Amino acid sequence: MIENNNVILIVDDIEINRIILREILQDDYEIIEAADGSEALKVLFEDKIIPTAVLLDIIMPGIDGFQVLDKIKSSDETKNIPVLFITAADSDETESRGLKSGAADYVTKPFNHDVVRARVDNHVSLAQYQHSLEELVAKKASEVTETYEQTIEVLAMIIEYRNQESGAHIRRTKLLTETMIMRLMRIDKFREGLLKENLTSLIKASALHDIGKIGIPDSILLKPGKLTDEEFDEMRKHTTIGSDLIHSVSSSLPDNDKYLKYADDICHYHHERWDGKGYPKGLKAEEIPLAARVVSIVDVYDALVNTRCYKPAFTHEESIAIIMESRGLQFDPDLVDIIPELSDTFAQIVENYKD
Repeated sequence: MIENNNVILIVDDIEINRIILREILQDDYEIIEAADGSEALKVLFEDKIIPTAVLLDIIMPGIDGFQVLDKIKSSDETKNIPVLFITAADSDETESRGLKSGAADYVTKPFNHDVVRARVDNHVSLAQYQHSLEELVAKKASEVTETYEQTIEVLAMIIEYRNQESGAHIRRTKLLTETMIMRLMRIDKFREGLLKENLTSLIKASALHDIGKIGIPDSILLKPGKLTDEEFDEMRKHTTIGSDLIHSVSSSLPDNDKYLKYADDICHYHHERWDGKGYPKGLKAEEIPLAARVVSIVDVYDALVNTRCYKPAFTHEESIAIIMESRGLQFDPDLVDIIPELSDTFAQIVENYKD
């Protein structure tokens, strides 16, 4: 819908009433007229015009003013438009019913020029102030969310440094995740589901995949050789530790539930396997959240092509081949199938953001 900041919609089946109101208001407002309720609804919901205010007659043939008001108040796009009923001077009962139904005010016939102008101006100013206040609140909420996400990401980077990895790993993870998600948007099987998601938050959340490593002892996290069974059992706990951390944060920041839901899915389940042999839950196939299935591939690829305390770096070609060999075993086969066409992009990201 198109929001018009200085437009008044006048709805009245009596033309002389519309003419008088137009004369009173036209110096400061653009006037749109509707001769009945049906025409008014067409302006609002077919022509997609959102006026600053509506002057609405009650008694009209066909759809009356109360029915029009109900439609206005039942739509998210129009419910905040101030509606002023046009009433007769002796219609107290009608005015009362209108105010209870959501009308902001009323103007009485015969029209008093100064009263009409004052009431319209007051409600327009109030509506504009409320709109500005809502925008300010939304902006501040967005700033708080952004600061919160940045703080969490810094924590994730600190953990990567502790793991003797650089902050470049975080940047690569997000870019690799974004590359895969954007390609999946072009596949029918995934597009509909992804359209319902906040992809920006999903991609940002990928940075938190290993945040649970903060709870793993250095003797295990930094061990240069192969882990013992007992050590590996301890290492696997980083998925549940990370999930617990995410949940502890979410309890104090409920408005960020979407971002935190992605973070929890990724952190908790990015070591699950398509064949059900992963951890911590032994989920299989599409039981594993899509975000975790994507980051699973991204995390393995990035670990393969970079040096770690327990292994040298593989070449890009070797790393891609290892992932392809795990199709339908460790990784979702549909996701693996898009890797060859993303291979050059993956290699460029690794080249641009080296440890």
